[in-house]
Amino acid sequence: MLEFESVSKSFWTGTQRKVILDRASFRVEQGRSLGILAPNGTGKTTVVNMMAGLEKPDEGHIRRNCRISFPLGFMGGVVNRHTGTENARYIARLYDLDPDYVEAFSRYVCGIAEYYDMPVGTYSQGMRARFSFSLLLALDFDVYLIDEGMPATTDVGFNKRAGTILQERLRNATVVIVSHDARTLEKFCRSAAVLKDGQMLMFETLEEAKRLYDYETNG
Repeated sequence: MLEFESVSKSFWTGTQRKVILDRASFRVEQGRSLGILAPNGTGKTTVVNMMAGLEKPDEGHIRRNCRISFPLGFMGGVVNRHTGTENARYIARLYDLDPDYVEAFSRYVCGIAEYYDMPVGTYSQGMRARFSFSLLLALDFDVYLIDEGMPATTDVGFNKRAGTILQERLRNATVVIVSHDARTLEKFCRSAAVLKDGQMLMFETLEEAKRLYDYETNG
């Protein structure tokens, strides 16, 4: 279970204080994937980073009684001057996994051929996204954190491989996916929440959350 209890988070923008969460309390139950709808600029990525432990709340408590992934797209553990191979094996050791397995798995999923043996800093944005997602899927978590869905790529083979593996993972794991577009959530979540005015408003169904979200964003 992942639980936020009276959590507050805000930033000073230079002209005003931007409130992300204001004494918000909610929980993510294992086995019940959750979609979070929020317009761009409201702090979606900050909330995901707090779930992963990459950012701390200003006030309140976050309880993590499960294995929570790093957010999809987070490259904080990857060193640009090292190759994909070196990074994959380093990440494997961090999580006490077989480096041969993680390298082989990641190499197969991301499908970037000879670039896998080149420094990550030379990758295009699309290749970096595919590499990051392949590492995410190579590791075993109870909760997977995804900010704005699958990496944007036109590579059909990658989309098929990664999508199939993610669906397999979700048979035994939970996903939290945050997006400004309800269509991004439909494949993964039945329940959803809306981030509004510093609160996480929880709904039993995605349809209920969409109605509020559409009303707030479209009037």
